[in-house]
Amino acid sequence: SLSAEYGLPRDSGWVALLRRRLADERIDYSVANASISGDTTSGGRARLPALISRLKPSIVIVELGANDALRGVPLSTTEDNLRTIVKDAQQSKAKVVLVGMYVPANYGPAYTQQFHRIYGTLAKEFDVRLVPFLLAGIESKPDMFQSDQIHPTQQAQPLLLDNVWPALAPLLQRQVR
Repeated sequence: SLSAEYGLPRDSGWVALLRRRLADERIDYSVANASISGDTTSGGRARLPALISRLKPSIVIVELGANDALRGVPLSTTEDNLRTIVKDAQQSKAKVVLVGMYVPANYGPAYTQQFHRIYGTLAKEFDVRLVPFLLAGIESKPDMFQSDQIHPTQQAQPLLLDNVWPALAPLLQRQVR
């Protein structure tokens, strides 16, 4: 839901802003947002092969996992699903950007740290670009979140894009078409 524009006007989320930034900077890429609100790593893993076959992406941005934590999915399952997603994307010759998340502190420090560690571990294991935390810079600003205090507002979306851009931009520069 963080990338699927949950609660936002259509085409105002960070992925739509990415599409505009690429056009403004004359970087010739199309952007397909395959995000689904409420999706888990299991859902993403199941959908990825068909998406890769249909879209033939040169870059895949993986922003999944937060819903796993909210639903109490075992960490080993989340890690295994993300591992498979990254591996499948790489096997299709796509470059991968893995977007990390934290879960709220009320899950306890051990769970919170173990959950976040998954992203760094997989980024190293597969030598992929890592966005340490999609919500960096807004996590402690309640006014940047919708009333549920989970989903960022429209005003927060440029900041989310700015969090993703440093990991993504080097891949684009090497692959400008």
